[in-house]
Amino acid sequence: MAYSLISCGNNGEKANGYGNFEATEITISAENNGKLMQFSLDEGQVLKTNQFIGYIDTIPLFLKREQLKVSKAVISSKSKGVLSQIAVLNSKLKMAKTNKERVVNLIKDNAATQKQLDDITGEIDVIKNQIRSVEIQNAPVVNELKSIDVQLKQIDDQIQKSKIINPENGTVLTKYAEPNEITAFGKPLYKIANLNTMQLRVYISETQLANIKIGQEVTVKIDDAETMKSYQGTVSWIASEAEFTPKIIQTKEERVALVYAVKIDVKNDGSLKIGMPAEMWLTRK
Repeated sequence: MAYSLISCGNNGEKANGYGNFEATEITISAENNGKLMQFSLDEGQVLKTNQFIGYIDTIPLFLKREQLKVSKAVISSKSKGVLSQIAVLNSKLKMAKTNKERVVNLIKDNAATQKQLDDITGEIDVIKNQIRSVEIQNAPVVNELKSIDVQLKQIDDQIQKSKIINPENGTVLTKYAEPNEITAFGKPLYKIANLNTMQLRVYISETQLANIKIGQEVTVKIDDAETMKSYQGTVSWIASEAEFTPKIIQTKEERVALVYAVKIDVKNDGSLKIGMPAEMWLTRK
């Protein structure tokens, strides 16, 4: 939308800056693949943070989760048999170590022979080797159980991401999908923006730069039915680098000039719209 820099106040003064209103727009996209089972929103609707919007079909994920749970139960039953073997061997090892201590004490009293000690030491080594062997056999089962647990967590995360939850307060600008459509990961569902506070992006010359700073209050004016409507605004951002005046300015001479972009936060009473032209006045008129 183009308009001239010739807008003046009652006393013939020009505004200090010209531009258009903007708002931070967020595009909400699908985080999973599947059919949109529920998708309840309309363009222009005001949404709240964490508001439930709908969900993507989770039946395939649920069935896969049940299948993994069955597989885990089968593998666990096999693992229990192996683990019980280790428990029995550990019990034997404990008993053998106790016997070894007894034989050592008997040798001190000349009540046992070295051969008896060697025999019990050999028995302990055999049991330890048996435990290691069973543990090696059990390793693939344990790793498989860990793999299934990871897959279950991934599915739980996918099920959670099948819910469409609005991330922040705002107004729906555009709706890209409808219920019962097939969607995919990353596909846009709707666009939202918080319109309670709008940002007016204006352009000022280098000579004006010294007269404006972040946090400064200014007057913002828009065209009304018969006169200009005024709002109070606060400077929230000033560009660090100059740029050529954008083409929204009509005069060719002014378009080739270097200017600095400035953003002004303005509380919206419902009249301000994205793209609406406005003026900035450093002194209130």
